[in-house]
Amino acid sequence: MKKYLSLILFAFLLNGCDDGDLTVQEINFDNVTPVSCSEDNTLMYKLKSREAFLLQMPKTGGLVNDPGTYVYDIPTGGNGTYRAIYRAYDGALVADNICGLIPPSTPKVVEEWIATSGKINITTTQKTSERADDGSTKLIGYNYSINFTNITFAISNSKPQTYPTYPFGTFSSTVSVPASLSFDSENASTCSGTNLNRVYNYSAAFFVMIDNIDPDLLKNEVTPPSQPRTQLVGSTKNKVYYKSVQKETGSFSKDYFCNASFPTSPSIAEDWIGQNGDDTKKTGMIEVTTTLVGDTYYHSIILKRVTMLKGNSTFDLPTDFSLGRLEVKP
Repeated sequence: MKKYLSLILFAFLLNGCDDGDLTVQEINFDNVTPVSCSEDNTLMYKLKSREAFLLQMPKTGGLVNDPGTYVYDIPTGGNGTYRAIYRAYDGALVADNICGLIPPSTPKVVEEWIATSGKINITTTQKTSERADDGSTKLIGYNYSINFTNITFAISNSKPQTYPTYPFGTFSSTVSVPASLSFDSENASTCSGTNLNRVYNYSAAFFVMIDNIDPDLLKNEVTPPSQPRTQLVGSTKNKVYYKSVQKETGSFSKDYFCNASFPTSPSIAEDWIGQNGDDTKKTGMIEVTTTLVGDTYYHSIILKRVTMLKGNSTFDLPTDFSLGRLEVKP
């Protein structure tokens, strides 16, 4: 009897020997961090020694640089702009096997699972710098937590597999906003002779503006010592902008600012507005101190505790941010 049992066990071991192919029963990339093939993050992947998990998304409608949760459908059948594919190979993998314009001939794909339904859930959170000595913060990037729900994979010569939930992982991006807050001049400018009521300061790469500023803030009257005029930042009156230029599209000049609508050139890279002020919290305030030298009035304009917004993203200007000194000769 023992002889027959030994023969049966030996036969089982022979059938279970590794013939060089990778047999996959489930996808497991728990300890692998997602990587992107390019700056537009349209193809992301996770690699193991002989396995790859790929996620393809469009440039617009994939990773969104704004805190929130974004949900995308994997098209029925697995063909479309949102795709998830698992592959097993007959040899060791490197990034060029995934991202190369002409994929190498080896290693070869020996098994492929294609997602044919399900949802891609991406939760974006903001990464913010430590608060600087001047009270400012910077937006330094985003984290994207990517998960699948009810994802079904079609598998050749096997039954489909469905995962109620499956984590793809967290991907991180890096940005730097604001890129700069250093003006070319300490003097602010205004759109005098127009009905725009704008005060601004700028460099070639960015500008900060108060649009539709209340004329009472800029009265040609000397303010008493330590008693500046104050008003709150608003959504229509005293609206604050920060805008930066898109690289290689030009630069800001004085001709840009006093048009009824902003010119289309240069292109805008970052477009932020000031959060409405709160008198109780003493945030989002505009302070103007006016002095008179000879026949010239000088209005020193300070933005105090102003938070800048773009969607759900934020950064803080310095606690006392000088827009500059506006020179006015009546």
